[in-house]
Amino acid sequence: MKQDVCTIGFAKKSLQQFVELLKGAGVTHLIDTRLNNTSQLSGYAKKGDLEYVMKLVGISYYHDLSLAPTEDILNAYKKKQMTWEEYEKRYMDLLANRKIENRIDDVLADEVNCFLCSEDKPHHCHRRLLAEYLNQHKKDIRVVHLV
Repeated sequence: MKQDVCTIGFAKKSLQQFVELLKGAGVTHLIDTRLNNTSQLSGYAKKGDLEYVMKLVGISYYHDLSLAPTEDILNAYKKKQMTWEEYEKRYMDLLANRKIENRIDDVLADEVNCFLCSEDKPHHCHRRLLAEYLNQHKKDIRVVHLV
């Protein structure tokens, strides 16, 4: 049986929409994959606030920096010093160097997991790449993007 692994970004979503998407997908474990999760720009998705809201709605919250891109990769992409294709390759290489596949069972609890980042859509976002990377190493994952 396939295990659902969802992804979601908080940008362009109200807190209500965000929570309804998570609850509608049956998410029980939210894994924050952002490098920086304490910025005022995060609004309701700021670490402490998000952790509190998730507790209220019965979803566990965990921040895992090993799943985030490095600051140099992220900044180079944001400053348009590298293309999306270069970002994709560097991030996937980073996951391989960190040997994330050896931690799949630790990362993915026996629940419906959801990777969180800020991007509204998964197309140009590391959460999609992360889910695809894990799916290469554990074939019983079904990736669901919550948009």
